[in-house]
Amino acid sequence: MEVILSKNYVISIDMGGTKILAGVINSQEGIIARIKKPTFPGGGETEYVNSLSEIAEVLVRKSKLKSKNIKAVCLGIPGSLNPYSGIVGLAPNLGLRNFNAKQRLKNRIPFPVIIENDVNLGALGVKNFGAAKKAKNILVVFIGTGIGGAIFIDGKLYRGSSYSAGEIGHIKIADDGPLCGCGKTGCFEAFASRASIVKAIEADIAAHKKSIIVKLAETGKPIKSRMLASAVKLNDKLTIEHISSACEKIGLTLANITDVMNFDMIVLGGGLVEALDYFMLPRIKASFDKVVLKDVSKAVKIVVNDLGDDAALYGGIALAEEFLGITV
Repeated sequence: MEVILSKNYVISIDMGGTKILAGVINSQEGIIARIKKPTFPGGGETEYVNSLSEIAEVLVRKSKLKSKNIKAVCLGIPGSLNPYSGIVGLAPNLGLRNFNAKQRLKNRIPFPVIIENDVNLGALGVKNFGAAKKAKNILVVFIGTGIGGAIFIDGKLYRGSSYSAGEIGHIKIADDGPLCGCGKTGCFEAFASRASIVKAIEADIAAHKKSIIVKLAETGKPIKSRMLASAVKLNDKLTIEHISSACEKIGLTLANITDVMNFDMIVLGGGLVEALDYFMLPRIKASFDKVVLKDVSKAVKIVVNDLGDDAALYGGIALAEEFLGITV
């Protein structure tokens, strides 16, 4: 029997803290065209609208499709938002506040626009097309510049009463500690994100502690996950110390959340974990096992995101089906 491929696609755009990843995708062919470029830092509404319009136009040309074949544009936005009204409450990295994304993009992008928190969008990809496809009660955690989470209950994304569920990066895990971007001290994110690890390493280097990071780092450029992975492979004690400390806090925090929620799967992603899964996962599991209740631990499996950055692109397929009833 001949399989007839769908001629319908969505455009998924993940507006990350440091990069924009966008693609044309459907469930049968996967990603047929993509763009990756740096995020415009705090550019504001006009630049945001112009950039998204340009990205959509370029992707349609690259994919060699007609506009009628694009059924939706699905945006993953790093900030607080209402996916039903299309209003972004606050996305500080993009310079957006009380921004009606649907309304502003309506006249510039000739396709229906759906918005979702960037972590939720990636988690929808993981749930529907990745490691968590067969799981029901799931916590997805992305560890990068910050730490974000998404929760699935009985297979459905739980957004919460004000669409802000999953903000696990701002759970307070210490009475004191580094200042977090949210304004509090002692947040999980302030101890265990890539940004916090890098900050701690840089402080130790400034205090004349030795690290191979000094040789690996390019002058004036930020320390990325790949550089941390290289330092660990070269057995750099300072890097190993700080990443191991982060792993302990990640395991502790995940155990406490799991005691409440009784997940059957936790999926860890983000550039840091995906670059260092062989090093981090055993340490996270060891910390987790020390704290989690035994009866709870029997049900849960901790795995690494197998879709990488593409998770958010695949998430657009699930988002279009949920909000528009469109199957692509």
